[in-house]
Amino acid sequence: MSPAIFEITKAAGFDAAHNLPGGPPGPYTRLHGHSFRVEATVRGEAVAPVGWVADLGELDAALKAVAAELDHGLLNDKPGLESPTLENICLYFAARLKPRFPGLCRVVVSRPTIGESCAYVVG
Repeated sequence: MSPAIFEITKAAGFDAAHNLPGGPPGPYTRLHGHSFRVEATVRGEAVAPVGWVADLGELDAALKAVAAELDHGLLNDKPGLESPTLENICLYFAARLKPRFPGLCRVVVSRPTIGESCAYVVG
């Protein structure tokens, strides 16, 4: 019988401004802001002695720390987010979380108030 595989997920929120240089003229290129929600999912076997995939408290703290880097700032000012699309924001979070959580398998960034989201399946 193969081992049981689990996925654990934590979420955090942040508010930030951005614009999309090189985007189509109009609202994308003008400075504007959003409330964002980010979810990070870690996949793996439950590990002894506790019997969990990873410490949810540690995942929560790490995710919130990355969100705090972006909160109430201009996303375009962050290296890697010069064009802060949902896709690039997913990559930003994945790059910061993967070293600490090798089982990171998915990052979802959404703008709930406008019904938009992007999921990055970590390779």
